[in-house]
Amino acid sequence: MDLMYDIFPVILFILAIILLIVLIVLVIKMIGTLKKVDQIVDNVNTKVSKLDNAFSVIDTLTDSLSSINDKIVSFVANGIRNFFKRRKKKGEDINEE
Repeated sequence: MDLMYDIFPVILFILAIILLIVLIVLVIKMIGTLKKVDQIVDNVNTKVSKLDNAFSVIDTLTDSLSSINDKIVSFVANGIRNFFKRRKKKGEDINEE
């Protein structure tokens, strides 16, 4: 039993040292991986910032086309409305005579 009390703490200390070394190695590898991920994110951010101008041009163009489309539809709708108002007034004039 005395042998177990002497050897058991030594085994635990050795395992703790091994665990500590493994954790240190994993942390070092994780730091390297995070540096690579940071470089990739920076690269993506620069590419996205370059595309922002293109998207703003597309957005402006879409707004312009939408405005033109609204004006055309309004013009056509007013023309149709005026056509039927004239026709209705002519029909009322004929009935009054």
